Amino acid sequence: MQITTDKAALNIALIHNFLSTLSPWAQGISLETVQRSIEHSLCFGGFIDGQQIAFARVVTDRATFAYLMDVFVLPDYRGQGYSRRLLEVIQDHPDLQNIRRFILVSSSARGLYEKFGFHSPAKPETFMEIHRPDLYR
Repeated sequence: MQITTDKAALNIALIHNFLSTLSPWAQGISLETVQRSIEHSLCFGGFIDGQQIAFARVVTDRATFAYLMDVFVLPDYRGQGYSRRLLEVIQDHPDLQNIRRFILVSSSARGLYEKFGFHSPAKPETFMEIHRPDLYR
């Protein structure tokens, strides 16, 4: 799998379709919202023979904080090591070195993320959020 951070190479329609219909976290998200999120994030697209099969984005100040999100591999390509490869490239990206706090929210694939150093917060009582789970519906 080839991985790029070139936003011009991304298949926005594929990303929108996955997020809005197949993901449990962004059901109903609008194309405009996906486009804006990509515009303001460090994005990673995974490709095989020129076809996009994977995606992830990182919201970051590129100095102290990063939030990994919207990570997916298309269903037909799962179980072949592509998610591991995607995470390796993300962690090796020069703009994400020496980040003090790198977070993600995941209800699945926790074992995968743990292999890359992610773990439950040491002090979960210090984390706060405003969560609007039905915002896109």
